[in-house]
Amino acid sequence: QVHLRESGGGSVQAGGSLRLSCRISGFSGSTYINSCMGWFRQAPGQEREYLAGINRHGTTHYADSVKGRFTISQESDQNTLYLQMTSLEPEDTAMYYCVLNRYWPIYPPPSSWSDYHWWGQGTQVTVSS
Repeated sequence: QVHLRESGGGSVQAGGSLRLSCRISGFSGSTYINSCMGWFRQAPGQEREYLAGINRHGTTHYADSVKGRFTISQESDQNTLYLQMTSLEPEDTAMYYCVLNRYWPIYPPPSSWSDYHWWGQGTQVTVSS
């Protein structure tokens, strides 16, 4: 059974940085060579927002809202996903989720939550001014 578990959230002041991690278990990246992973967030009362995606080959994609501030990466074993966030703003306050799609052979990665097969429980990020 596939599980995704996020960590690394917390409270930070505006201008600060955080690195989120997502540990993936029960999934073999070497088997699903066209899989991709990504990060979404959801603030209270708002829709889920796509942030970034990465495929098994390491090709990345970013939403315009975070381009230049957030960096998505993965471990070489592709079982851990990261989101490095810098220059955080109060508007970045949200629950952050990692997601996994088992087959997406095209670029860019999907930006719709419903295109992903698995997701974690989320980790809260709070940015104060």
